[in-house]
Amino acid sequence: MILQKRTRKTIGILTGGGDVPGLNPAIRAVTIRAIHEGYKVIGIRNGWKGVISINPSLPIEDQEFCVELSENMVNRLGRTGGTFLHSSRTKANKVHISDVPDHLKPMYSDEFNDLTDAAVTNLKYLGIDYLIPIGGDDTLSYGVRLHHEGIKLVAIPKTMDGDVPGTEYCIGFSTCVTRTIELTHALRTCAGSHERFLVLEVFGRNAGFSALLPTVGGAADRCVIPEHEFNIEQLTALMVEDRNNNPSKYSVVLVSEGATFEGGQIVYTSSETDAFGHKKLGGIGETIGQQLKKISPKFNNGKEINVINQKLGYLVRSGEPDALDSIVPTAYANLAMDLIIKDNSGQMVCINDGKYNHISIEAVKKDAHGESTKKVNVAKFYDTNRYRPIYSNIIGDPMMILTKE
Repeated sequence: MILQKRTRKTIGILTGGGDVPGLNPAIRAVTIRAIHEGYKVIGIRNGWKGVISINPSLPIEDQEFCVELSENMVNRLGRTGGTFLHSSRTKANKVHISDVPDHLKPMYSDEFNDLTDAAVTNLKYLGIDYLIPIGGDDTLSYGVRLHHEGIKLVAIPKTMDGDVPGTEYCIGFSTCVTRTIELTHALRTCAGSHERFLVLEVFGRNAGFSALLPTVGGAADRCVIPEHEFNIEQLTALMVEDRNNNPSKYSVVLVSEGATFEGGQIVYTSSETDAFGHKKLGGIGETIGQQLKKISPKFNNGKEINVINQKLGYLVRSGEPDALDSIVPTAYANLAMDLIIKDNSGQMVCINDGKYNHISIEAVKKDAHGESTKKVNVAKFYDTNRYRPIYSNIIGDPMMILTKE
């Protein structure tokens, strides 16, 4: 199909991976700034799935996975949580044959297929001059691939875990921390009423920022994180000590879903994996709770202490964004537009040393296991004997302490 000659440049925007509050404010800010600068804005639905699902044999107005964004449209939705463009965990260079779009099936027959050629073709068909992918390290790592294929793009980091390399802040992290603190304080009434241990499991596959920062904020007495294996007897002794020192006779521990016992293994809910090879985590909190109850008599004069287990899960990534996740996405969006106007491609907007900046998208690196390389600096920020954050010697650290690489 021959496209009509365009008189203005076009920006494409998409969201990938898990939803977080702050995505819609970013989409809103990109769209409004871009339109005012004379650009057309195409929203691509369902992340990389949408990119590979565009069918160039159909007119643009009949495409299911894209929509032209207007100021009225984004103003109405920009105050809400989640992403109105929807999302997916699609790895476009490793698509299972069952997930290959119907119009591409005649061209692909392997169990897993690299659809990057189709992605590039579809972006060109849409007339995308610049692409703005918003996502975590999985989403943005594929952005690196497209950058190498010659697609001009500027990335915006997003993840409630706060673990995208190259930036001290990711969209969604503040709301996650805020919700965790609020929900933990709400659950204290239950723990105090029954003089129990309160064990709260939070997201955090490889990095413990989403457990450590709420603990800094007073949400918990202790936290266990993926970066350091914990000793369950030591944790139990500390929890009993905290409970005895509390007039209401309860204590709280925050547990990252990727935390592990000494010599143990990560707890998975099933053996199934997503497109990026990640097994679904979950259940470590319940396991810790069972062990705390079992071991507690050893440190509590022979008396067993009951446990309240709660998996906070999607509650901390749902609903409207907090103040920081309304402000930072707007700033990131305008910084991305500044770079696009200057034709500075292959960048990721970021915060470094507490200041807005940008860095090569190549900073989004993976380790040998395909996981994020950004983790808690245990030596500086985590007391491995007390299972608590370290608060000292933070002069020169960013406002969101503990998140600097």
